[in-house]
Amino acid sequence: MEKSKVYYTSFKTSEHENLLQKLRRLMVTAGMKEIDFAGKYAAIKIHFGEYGNLAFLRPNYAKVMADLVKECGGRPFLTDCNTLYVGSRKNALDHIETAYLNGFTPYATGCHVLIGDGLKGTDETLVPIHGEYVKEARIGSAIMDADIFLTLTHFKGHEMAGFGGAMKNIGMGCGSRAGKMEMHNDGKPYVQDVEGCIGCGSCQRICAHGAPVIENGKAHIDHERCAGCGRCLAVCPKDVIKPSSSSSVKSLNCKMAEYSLAVCKGRPNFHVSLICDVSPNCDCHSENDIPIIPDVGMFASFDPVALDVACADAVNRMPAIDGSVLSDHLKEDAHHGQGHDHFYMTHPDTEWKSCIEHAVKIGLGNDQYELVDIG
Repeated sequence: MEKSKVYYTSFKTSEHENLLQKLRRLMVTAGMKEIDFAGKYAAIKIHFGEYGNLAFLRPNYAKVMADLVKECGGRPFLTDCNTLYVGSRKNALDHIETAYLNGFTPYATGCHVLIGDGLKGTDETLVPIHGEYVKEARIGSAIMDADIFLTLTHFKGHEMAGFGGAMKNIGMGCGSRAGKMEMHNDGKPYVQDVEGCIGCGSCQRICAHGAPVIENGKAHIDHERCAGCGRCLAVCPKDVIKPSSSSSVKSLNCKMAEYSLAVCKGRPNFHVSLICDVSPNCDCHSENDIPIIPDVGMFASFDPVALDVACADAVNRMPAIDGSVLSDHLKEDAHHGQGHDHFYMTHPDTEWKSCIEHAVKIGLGNDQYELVDIG
């Protein structure tokens, strides 16, 4: 198989070209303008950052991509789907408010924010893929309604996936709440805090299978009836219903690859990743630790798999920042000479390579790449 091209530029600037101009040049050189945007809706998948986190990408970068789409005649919008966990992005109202508080307003970015899976995370499109792990991916409807799919990814560490790259942004990020639950779990939701349940019946009303049962003013989930869709998690006003955590790390990564295929297949797609402020954990955290490595640069490709591999290789070539989680683990030498793999050293329970391997197996992309340095 021919190597996929991944284009790269550093964060070094000059008086003749600032970072935003470099990002535009990167995207143009990598071929983004070759896509026919004329009159078409273009979803720009980005992570707006949990409130309190400061490692997410600046909105200025999003404006560069949105402006280029509009220059080509397209109609861009920024998007993400609601979270499975409790936080500042659990429903569309809070999610949009958080996006605005973090600077992603239409006035700053030049386009609107649409939450892909609707108000409560239940607005989804079932995409048949007949994969090894997933038969029908549950993707946010607004994302699937777009004619063109673009990603702008903050490349960072992740406590389950090893790193949060393009495929994490696509696969996990575009899944509805039920889709996220499918990727995270092989099990079904349950009432974790029985005492906190107020017996309101919201879970009963949303369930198509009669799985939630209320007895003596408290709910429990009948797993014989439960289909595992996760809708009850979205509507519980007290957040006492939780997903089980039974899925293996490898299973999660493989499902994430299959969800990425569901999002990208059959339409133009293009991907950009920025390796900066590489925090050890996802931007879903309401805090961010100091970066584990110095900033590297900006990468772009039509192939999300090659892009992730190129970014992972670039990170693994960098020295650890003193005082970071990575530096501490390297000093401890607790993982028996695995220092060349910064992601494993940061989170030794992860199996990030399984996502790459499965993505190649199912035809999402290529793990062999040619790095084109545009200066």
